[in-house]
Amino acid sequence: PVVTGDTKVVEKGNGDGVFITTTGIGSVPEGVNISGDLARPGDAILINGTIGDHGVAIMSSRENLDFETSIQSDSAALHTLVADMVAAVPDIHCLRDPTRGGLATTLNELARQSAVGMRLQEDAIPIKPAVNDACELLGLDPLYVANEGKLVSICPAGRAQQLLAVMRSHPLGADSAIIGEVIEDEQGFVQMQTSFGGSRIVDWLVGEQLPRIC
Repeated sequence: PVVTGDTKVVEKGNGDGVFITTTGIGSVPEGVNISGDLARPGDAILINGTIGDHGVAIMSSRENLDFETSIQSDSAALHTLVADMVAAVPDIHCLRDPTRGGLATTLNELARQSAVGMRLQEDAIPIKPAVNDACELLGLDPLYVANEGKLVSICPAGRAQQLLAVMRSHPLGADSAIIGEVIEDEQGFVQMQTSFGGSRIVDWLVGEQLPRIC
């Protein structure tokens, strides 16, 4: 059995509302071994949809920003998507939700745990134009903006297309994409091949996450 948990920190004087807490209880199917330290060079990196939706939606609501396009949070229960993925590709190596710190922080965590590097393709990372425009306006990098209905999956390259097809067949994975690969790198860097043909390091989140989610 698996029991999950989380901790929320509330600023002084702001804890006068209703708080709802939940605990997820489940089981790991036989033959499935998923862990943050199992990413291997050559593995493919996938995500189940567009990034940054939740963080931008929260900031828009809190600050009463009037964007021309309504940006909705991606908050969703992913258990049925995960069940389909694991049933089809039981040799998935890693699964992680890119919440606090966004996609960039999650990939850096996995790279450090697995002692590998990662190479992302900027053009392959799905992001809604409205979210991208809002991030540019607010001075945010969508790679570091929180998500609540997204998951990062790392699997053997030979299984990536099969896993992608399964993810895209699910309502919560219609915009899934293969966004990069795991590489050998003793320094554990996450690199980005940019749309201009260059390369840059995607570092850990530095400073306070904006907007603050928890």
